[in-house]
Amino acid sequence: MTEHPFGRRLAEAVADRGPLCVGLDPHRELLVGWGVGDDLDGLRRFTDAVVEALAGSVSVVKPQMAFYERFGSRGLAVLEEAVVAFRSAGALVLLDAKRGDIGSTMAAYADYLRAGHPMQVDAMTVSPYLGPESLAPAVSTAERSGGGLFVLARTSNPDAATFQHARVGDRSVAQAVVDTVGGWNPAGAAAGFGPSLGSFGIVVGATLPELDVDLTALRGPVLAPGLGAQGGTVSDLRRLFGAGTAVVPTVSRDVLGAGPEPAALRTAAERWAEALAA
Repeated sequence: MTEHPFGRRLAEAVADRGPLCVGLDPHRELLVGWGVGDDLDGLRRFTDAVVEALAGSVSVVKPQMAFYERFGSRGLAVLEEAVVAFRSAGALVLLDAKRGDIGSTMAAYADYLRAGHPMQVDAMTVSPYLGPESLAPAVSTAERSGGGLFVLARTSNPDAATFQHARVGDRSVAQAVVDTVGGWNPAGAAAGFGPSLGSFGIVVGATLPELDVDLTALRGPVLAPGLGAQGGTVSDLRRLFGAGTAVVPTVSRDVLGAGPEPAALRTAAERWAEALAA
């Protein structure tokens, strides 16, 4: 088992490096824009540059699984090497896979959290829409391995409210997700970045017009994607979450667009880190 649970390791990483999470989204347009080509060699050159630029300074990196899977097993091999390199340099790896299924299939998806897995990550994103029990195998694996989960709760894509605002008794579906995830964290866990931060968190979009879920009982971190090119700002983080919530703000295009030179990528990430610190 990992020495400390994910929540504590996340708090330590944020204290050392700040809360910025950089998403790794090597889609076709980005690889072509970098001039490296939309092929396996381009994917490797992109990934190597990001590892060189960010592994030693950013607290969390969030590779999007789909952009590596599209190159088949060789693309996954590139990601596997990068995950090892990031973690060896002190960055936490949050695998953006959004997996969701039941029983043994969910347990297999969650195997990425298992100690000894060739591509062991620190945390992963999962989808709750097969019901809370569907995530039980992932919760168990995370607890045994010291890993973490971020569960989709209140995303900011335009039609997300179609499902997330639907009612379950007297609560919205989104609120039911938040309350369920909060129940996985220990009763003594705290919501802020500290040693007692829970390891189970949620995903809430940074571009929401308002925060329409109550996070009081979450006791875990909030992954907030959408900063930069998607329109989210540091002011939006303050407006939505205020103080006392362990928010992990995520930037992708505004950092990756500075490539391909590692120094330029590092400078772009540092600019966001400074804005968040201020």
